[in-house]
Amino acid sequence: MISGEKGRKNEKGDFIKMKKKLTRLIAVLLAVTLLSGLAAGCENLGKAKVKKFDMFIAMPGTELNEGNRAQAEITKITGVEVKETWLTGQSAEEAIGVMVAAKDYPDFIEASDGYQIMVDAGALIPIDKYWDKYPNIKNYLSEEQWNMCRKADGHIYAIPQFGIVNEKDVSPIHNDEAWWIQTRVLKWAGYPQVETLDEYFQLIEDYAAANPKHTDGTNVIPYTILCDDWRYFCLENPPLFLQGSPNDGSVIVDPDTQKVIDYNTTPIAKQYFMKLNEEFKKGMIDPEFFSQSYDEYITKISTGRVLGFVDQFWNWGYTAQDAIKAAGLNDCTYVPLGIVAEAGIEERYHNEPVLDVSGGLSITTSCKDIDGAMKFISDLLTQEVLTLRFWGIKDVDYKVGDDGLFYRTEEMRANAIDANYKADNLCPYAYFPQYEGMNLDGKNAWRPDNQPSEFFEDLLPEVKECLEAYGAETYVEMLNPSVPNSPWFPMWSFSNDLTPETPGGLAWAKMSEIKHEWLPRVVMAEDFEAEWSAYLDKYYGEADIDAFLAEMQAEVDRRIAVAAGN
Repeated sequence: MISGEKGRKNEKGDFIKMKKKLTRLIAVLLAVTLLSGLAAGCENLGKAKVKKFDMFIAMPGTELNEGNRAQAEITKITGVEVKETWLTGQSAEEAIGVMVAAKDYPDFIEASDGYQIMVDAGALIPIDKYWDKYPNIKNYLSEEQWNMCRKADGHIYAIPQFGIVNEKDVSPIHNDEAWWIQTRVLKWAGYPQVETLDEYFQLIEDYAAANPKHTDGTNVIPYTILCDDWRYFCLENPPLFLQGSPNDGSVIVDPDTQKVIDYNTTPIAKQYFMKLNEEFKKGMIDPEFFSQSYDEYITKISTGRVLGFVDQFWNWGYTAQDAIKAAGLNDCTYVPLGIVAEAGIEERYHNEPVLDVSGGLSITTSCKDIDGAMKFISDLLTQEVLTLRFWGIKDVDYKVGDDGLFYRTEEMRANAIDANYKADNLCPYAYFPQYEGMNLDGKNAWRPDNQPSEFFEDLLPEVKECLEAYGAETYVEMLNPSVPNSPWFPMWSFSNDLTPETPGGLAWAKMSEIKHEWLPRVVMAEDFEAEWSAYLDKYYGEADIDAFLAEMQAEVDRRIAVAAGN
């Protein structure tokens, strides 16, 4: 039995031990709680670091899927994620008009044909007020090029995204307008020389007569035309090229006299529309051409049923061409032809890269973090992020050889043309500023299809055979070489900014409205001559063509003077 004092000592000792244990337990619990709180805090801090912006692109396009892998990598580097939305069911002007009326804008915008509307509404911030802290933006263009972007108040409200070449142009792809034709048509005919409008349609007629069915049993579509919204250039501007002029877009500029000419009513324009009318009556032209939407047009080409059409490659190639390849329709891919009205005319379909100063990426007045938006644009122009945007993730979408050159495996190439894979894994942020030509590493091309080794590896055997038959190694070599751009080129960079506020701008809008309505009617007319005559009456009767040409001529003269240093 324990004595009373000894028992009390033992009880006291036990109490002290228990107190120490309890103290240690509380300390542990406090530590765990603190660490948990810190972890949660760090997690919340990490989330807080990701800035989220939204962007509207006033053109149809495909949204990225949630969790896009390359986008996540770009976010890790920049601390920013941008949610892009695209035009659906409206014209650019309509969509922008709704925004302006509501004064409710996204953070970033590519306003397309609605750019001047945004400028006039005071909806855009002046980029040049903020760029001193962001040399990647300020030095993106030369001072002379930036000056071309300035509006009447002296400020710059949009950053051009296209035609900015780093070091040199290395593209083997003709990204511009051409008369596209399937390789199977050319092979069937023994790879003939096809130079004129008549020869092009005769070839398509002959092939369709001998091969009326597509591989899936449906009828082939000999020729289709896109007339949707501003993309109706596929119908209305071929007379410019058929005459041997480069893509000034809105007028022809005589290189000798430097005078502007309206291509819409030239003898070659009438010849072209008469030919379309003739082919429509023969059943060679898609009967849905005048009503199909852009999406329907792309879907139609993607099936491989369409033998030929006129378009700019950028408008269809990165969607429909990839879909055709992914479907294994190897002989249904297209090559460009430089078609002219008559033999002896030198075609000018391919031109040197040109800076588009008629619009671009803008930041709106609704953006609450202008510096954050500017820093993101700056970060997108770094070599690391540019490579992520256009090549993807290293060892997932491309590999690097011992020589530092990028290359891809067959699986990587297949992934790159798969629409689902692209939506899940690739993030070009295509309407943000970018460099074409060479990657900033000085070794590689800016994107895989411009890398010589990748271009040749990616060519289908049917395309290689076709190119070789015409003595070409690239799509560009199917056409005449480019020549140096004239000082006024391209005039579409001026006409794109015209508004109804000037007589010429009002005439330009009216010309477009009349052509949009009447040219499909001319193509489908029972009596071509009567419909053509009615069209000209409307054209000259309701649009002040002279006012339009006068403004275009003044701009040609101004650009020539600027180039001469005056």
